[in-house]
Amino acid sequence: MSKNSIFVYSDAFQTYKFHDRHPFNQLRVKLTYDLLQTLGALHDGQIVAPRLATDEELALVHDSDYIEAVKKAGKGQLSEDVALNYGLGTEDTPIFPNMHEASALLVGGTLTAVDYVLSGKAEHALSLGGGLHHGFRGKASGFCIYNDSSVAIKYMQEKYGVRVLYVDTDAHHGDGVQWTFYDDPNVCTFSIHETGRYLFPGTGNVNERGQGKGYGYSFNIPVDAFTEDESWLAAYTEALIEIADFFRPDVILTQNGVDAHYYDPLTHLSASMRIYREIPKLAHQIAHQYCNGRWIAVGGGGYDIWRVVPRAWALLWLEMTEQSDISGPLPKEWIARWQPRAPVSLPLEWDDPEDLYPPIPRKAEITEKNAQTVMKALQPIRSNKQRLNL
Repeated sequence: MSKNSIFVYSDAFQTYKFHDRHPFNQLRVKLTYDLLQTLGALHDGQIVAPRLATDEELALVHDSDYIEAVKKAGKGQLSEDVALNYGLGTEDTPIFPNMHEASALLVGGTLTAVDYVLSGKAEHALSLGGGLHHGFRGKASGFCIYNDSSVAIKYMQEKYGVRVLYVDTDAHHGDGVQWTFYDDPNVCTFSIHETGRYLFPGTGNVNERGQGKGYGYSFNIPVDAFTEDESWLAAYTEALIEIADFFRPDVILTQNGVDAHYYDPLTHLSASMRIYREIPKLAHQIAHQYCNGRWIAVGGGGYDIWRVVPRAWALLWLEMTEQSDISGPLPKEWIARWQPRAPVSLPLEWDDPEDLYPPIPRKAEITEKNAQTVMKALQPIRSNKQRLNL
């Protein structure tokens, strides 16, 4: 087992909770943690407690007025009109007690991961409490209050002076991170997601390429609804290999939303557990090829917290620690412990059955459309290579 990876975790991640009926449920982090412990794949020496992000760290990205508004909201001291102006108190991001502290802990978890990797204490670090990629400078959005990835990237730039490749495989476009660094040539953002035609946040088109000095450093692949494993993986693999070779980062930060799965209730993609085996393999490879192994990974979306998230996020850690050859049955003790609480039947195996869903009638059309999207997304890189060869 590799000793070069750390797992940032605390039961206090559960305090980021809107209400019992809200789809964003951090119990999924505990389910993953317990699955890995039951498996014997995560030991105490690899677990690191998160810290709270300071106001100064949050202000690397977020307006101070917004931070104060979040604090007041969590204490019941913010009027409804003012709250709504900041995206707080909406259906997506309801106000809950101590929301500033809960949110700052998620950001602090990601910063803890950053410091371990960039100070040389670990090659890889995983903080599944993070990945809240929709948060903006002065507004909450899409279940996200503070944007831990954006704060972490700014923190990496200021403290360590590194060039960062941000890779977002959530089914929703990583809009908050993209717009934060849209004019920055030292941050390359790559998001592969379901097209915004039918899905929040409605952005992430191929022609969103950056602006000013940052033009050409933003990449988006919006795949069609009902995209299956083969097409998704072909797009991800082709794009990420070329983008990494173009940008040659000092460190890679991956956002690992797992809501592209067929079971996810909020999206329209048709992926299986297969892509969650392959996503971290390529990230791991690129980290060692370009970044001397420096790889920071965070969580993200994932709303089937029982059947999808624990398996998918466990596979991420297993790849990170070179234990990824696992297959077959899930631990019986884990199933027995959690099945009484689950509203659905827990999966019995690591992998999904071949007949997970009925055949998709538009498969050939979807596959061809996605291939064309990849060509458009990578055209600037390929055109530049052609010019250089001439």
